Amino acid sequence: MENNEFHSGFVAIVGRPNVGKSTFMNRVLGQRIAITSDKAQTTRNKISGVYTDKDKQIVFLDTPGIHKPKNKLDDYMDQAAFSTFKEVDLVLFMTEAGQSAGPGDQYILQQLSEINKPVFLVLNKIDLIHPDEIMSQIEEYKNILDFQQVFPISATMGNNVDELLDGIGQSLEVGPMYYPEDQITDHPEYFIVAELIRENILHATHDEIPHSVAVVVEKMNTRINGKLQIEANIYVERDGQKGIIIGQKGSMLKHIGTGARRKIEDLLGEKINLKLWVKVKKNWRDNPSFLTSAGYSAKDFK
Repeated sequence: MENNEFHSGFVAIVGRPNVGKSTFMNRVLGQRIAITSDKAQTTRNKISGVYTDKDKQIVFLDTPGIHKPKNKLDDYMDQAAFSTFKEVDLVLFMTEAGQSAGPGDQYILQQLSEINKPVFLVLNKIDLIHPDEIMSQIEEYKNILDFQQVFPISATMGNNVDELLDGIGQSLEVGPMYYPEDQITDHPEYFIVAELIRENILHATHDEIPHSVAVVVEKMNTRINGKLQIEANIYVERDGQKGIIIGQKGSMLKHIGTGARRKIEDLLGEKINLKLWVKVKKNWRDNPSFLTSAGYSAKDFK
């Protein structure tokens, strides 16, 4: 980039579930705004993260992992991912190092071949494979799509992440600073708080509560004795799932709340009092009105 010129733009991160998109976002921002777990499809909505340094500002859209839809929630997630192509200046296609291009990758790459935007290939998790495997995988993917640039990285370890950021900055046009330099997301705090609670549920319950859980923050605007009062509902689809989250004598819910409270206090920089309730909402993932009330608005996916 030329001296004294500020570059900025919007960048989508797309890829199959569980390739490390949210881990990359959190690494770049130095703070957790996108939840991570070892389960696929952890991210449910487009999450904007803002990276700013002295000569560039990159507004990232971390999209849900693209996969074959099984219900209305899955449809919303795929539409959220594909809709970002219209909004951005550049796309990062992220895949896992050491993995061949399967049907899911080829489906996404077919969509990317139809847009008139630069696309970078980002091979994540290079710390888990031998370096000799990288070049053959790059050649395989370049035979499918003509990528503008290729970056092998490790979002977990940080390898080549700075080089990727520089490459993005060099590809963006000269532009304004869209957000204040100390702002890292355009989502309201209650959205991030709900995501942090859901992250703790996924970690605490492992495979028992896969993706049948939603979190809605109902109150977050009152302080008592200097503590911010946060009240949130945890929705599941079956009575048995409710019992798992509550646990014996409320032990699991207390564990979830304690872990979430620490992360929320780190995020907000203040002490909080967190109250959680668990409610059953049968088949909520196929209920459009509930999805809208939980933050999955249909207008966001057109």
